[in-house]
Amino acid sequence: MASGIPFSQDVFFGPNTIHAMVTAFDKACRSLHDAGQPGIAREIVAKRILDLAREGDTDPDHLCEATLKALGFDRSADR
Repeated sequence: MASGIPFSQDVFFGPNTIHAMVTAFDKACRSLHDAGQPGIAREIVAKRILDLAREGDTDPDHLCEATLKALGFDRSADR
């Protein structure tokens, strides 16, 4: 039996992608918590990460960075 989570009829994420998405979500939420963002931001973060993963992005750092950038938080300026 294959392991993974179906999110829609046309998308299936395997365990490695799910791990990357969870890692990216946790990292992005920690960053947003520090900025005092409301709880609705978690839902927006999750949707953006899902969208990126559907496009084939499986790098947790890139998923996090791209999500934060889409929300107007460019962490690359902090480096």
